[in-house]
Amino acid sequence: MIKTAKSGKEIAVTVVNKAGVLADISKILSEHGINLDAVSGYTLGKEAKITFLADDAQRALDALKKSGYKSIKENEVVVVEIENKPGALKNITEVLTAQGLDIKQIYGTACASGCPAKVVISTSDNNKALVCFRK
Repeated sequence: MIKTAKSGKEIAVTVVNKAGVLADISKILSEHGINLDAVSGYTLGKEAKITFLADDAQRALDALKKSGYKSIKENEVVVVEIENKPGALKNITEVLTAQGLDIKQIYGTACASGCPAKVVISTSDNNKALVCFRK
């Protein structure tokens, strides 16, 4: 069951793939009092991409730029809170499929103590996805 669905902004940082980069980024955000709601990362050969949803995207963007990070993008996403139970992800992906929406990117968080899971999605049409999730 979908609890909430809203639009959001994620930050995507492309960096040199080396040990300690995520530690540096998380330190910068922490020192500015910015909380991460979800995070994803992967390597692309000599580069890595770190993507995250923060409680204050603009402050996160400013803090990283001020700290010398240059390859930063802000992307529109849909943030969906769902019950943390079997089939919950199936339900939201079926909604997207039924509307002919393609998932470009997806990542999320989960909590074992009854709190909702948070899923961050970028689709071929985020506005349409948002409307579908709010029905």
